[in-house]
Amino acid sequence: MHSIYDWFRRHRFAVDFVLMAVLWLVATPLSAVSAGGAHWASLPAGLAAATALIVPVAWRRTRTVMAGSIIAVVAITQWALDIAPMPADIAVPIIVYALAAFGPRWASLGGLILALLGSIMLVTRFFYNLTSSSIADLPYGAVLILMVWVLVLFSWTAGDLTRTKRLREQALEDRAHRLEIEAQHERQLAASDERAHIAREMHDIVAHSLSVIITQADGARYAAAASPEIAPATLATIAETGRSSLQEMRRLLGVLRGDADASMRPLPGLTDLDELLLGIRAAGLMISYDVTGGARRMLPAGAELTAYRVVQEGLTNVMKHAGPQVEAAVLLNWTARGLEVSVMDNGRGASASFATTGPLPVYDAGASPAPDLAPSAGNGLRGMAERVKLYDGTLAAGPLPGGGFGITAFIPYTET
Repeated sequence: MHSIYDWFRRHRFAVDFVLMAVLWLVATPLSAVSAGGAHWASLPAGLAAATALIVPVAWRRTRTVMAGSIIAVVAITQWALDIAPMPADIAVPIIVYALAAFGPRWASLGGLILALLGSIMLVTRFFYNLTSSSIADLPYGAVLILMVWVLVLFSWTAGDLTRTKRLREQALEDRAHRLEIEAQHERQLAASDERAHIAREMHDIVAHSLSVIITQADGARYAAAASPEIAPATLATIAETGRSSLQEMRRLLGVLRGDADASMRPLPGLTDLDELLLGIRAAGLMISYDVTGGARRMLPAGAELTAYRVVQEGLTNVMKHAGPQVEAAVLLNWTARGLEVSVMDNGRGASASFATTGPLPVYDAGASPAPDLAPSAGNGLRGMAERVKLYDGTLAAGPLPGGGFGITAFIPYTET
């Protein structure tokens, strides 16, 4: 049923043309015979008048104002030439309806006024002669005018209701279209966020493990000649790092494939920091780890993963940029407002692209970068900043005045 209605709506001219053809076949012969009885008209004249009234109905929706104007001119000409009312005059209430439903507002009101005035002209010309009728016949003429007015007003009201319904449906369609566009935009944003999330996970997993493996391999290559006994321990560290990275990669791929078992596996959190630090210490980096502040508060799993990744990425940067004989410090500070995670080193710091603005405190176990520092443009720091921002946190990173590089992330508590 909906498909039939949709076809009628999309082929308006074809439907109206069929309606016009039916009206012409039915009303034109009757109108021609009726008009042929007038004192001046012949059968061809009545046929022409009926055709001129009915043919514009085919354009009642596609060229509403034009069709209404033609029918109005023909109707006035019919009245002026003293052609008696005929069945083809049914085109007048039809076009009044069309003007109210599909024409502009001025045409709708103009058509209504013309039709009401035409009703008076019709009755007084053909059914009630003002010059010859008596006062007693006035009610008869008034009733005739009222009857024609009822027909005109009914046609106009039906058309106006159709206009209101059509505009309401159009508004609903426009709203549905806007909602569809918004939903598509939201899906695109969600897909973009998911791609960014996957990119951060891939970077954190691969960059950390490869940094450890490369550091161990380079160290083993130079030290194996002097101390061959170092090689087995180094290879064991490389193997363990590779297995851990492979396990995390499989978990990530399992989540992407929709593997329920993989998605239910616990994510790395603060309780896994000891294992992370143990693996990095095995790679040769000296790390101090302290927890300060008040009692530990509960953080969502995602926030704990963010803190874990900040430490992981910070230590990875130390191994990549700080140089040899470097020491790193990891500090978790449970404040009254949230968790503060700091990773610092006393090496040669990052590249010049990590430059900051504003003074930084001298490096020590409790030193932290200035809180107003913008995150670097590096992928690692950018990824950390994005992670922290998801939980309304902040990230500061920059060289320390006394040497080295520092990263501080603040993750506020999520009250439930």
